[in-house]
Amino acid sequence: MELTSYSLMHILPAIIAIICYLTATALQWQNANGRSINHVTIRLIGVVAVISHGFSAYLDLHRPSGIHLEFFSAGSLIGWLVAGLVLLSSLRQKIDNLFIGIFPLAAITLFFTLFGLDDAVGRHYDAGLVIHILISILAYSIFTLAAFQAVLLAKQEYQLKHHITKGLLRSLPPLQTMEALLFEMIWTGLILLTLSLITGAIVFDDLFAQHLVHKTILSIFAWLLYATLLIGRHFLGWRSHKAIRWTVGGFIVLMLSFFGSKFVVELLL
Repeated sequence: MELTSYSLMHILPAIIAIICYLTATALQWQNANGRSINHVTIRLIGVVAVISHGFSAYLDLHRPSGIHLEFFSAGSLIGWLVAGLVLLSSLRQKIDNLFIGIFPLAAITLFFTLFGLDDAVGRHYDAGLVIHILISILAYSIFTLAAFQAVLLAKQEYQLKHHITKGLLRSLPPLQTMEALLFEMIWTGLILLTLSLITGAIVFDDLFAQHLVHKTILSIFAWLLYATLLIGRHFLGWRSHKAIRWTVGGFIVLMLSFFGSKFVVELLL
């Protein structure tokens, strides 16, 4: 395709972000496997990646014809938010090993936005709809981070059970801290998902006409899964494997709600 000045401005920061994401991932992987690499160096590379990704995402979202928020653009925005959130969280908790899963995911979402530069058309959104979309994306981002945290927690439990005291386990905070952080994410995500459902009910008048019924049903189902998990945690002391299974299960349903519906409506229909 012919490259315009706009597309070049989008591609260059995207390439920088992808390279930095993958570099930080490789360095953190070496750290997790026993090599001593300065955490500050890895985080600085991650900061460059997130800033470059943010600039590229901004250009991708803001088109002369309006806001472009389609399948791959939404995925890139979520990838950017998740990468930024885990980078900030790593400053107060030892969760740097989440970089290994999160940074490549952000790089992949950014990579796919580079295919639709010329034919992408934006549109104008009402303020209420923009608020609903932003809250929804924040909720999905938090739950994505929670799902990765649950996977990391499962790995930590496995290593403790099998008396493996090196590698990943050595670089993580205590199991109780990891669980507490997981449930903090779930509480935050559930509040945002609740707001998303409320604003969606206000903004959309006819869910059937706008192909949003399946998305709404799946979102409510995911909300019920997460709410059940929090109730079980409070009254029944659920933790460990139950918490991990319910977290990952809710995440799968939520991603089917968001990306599944967008994929069907925008790419198949």
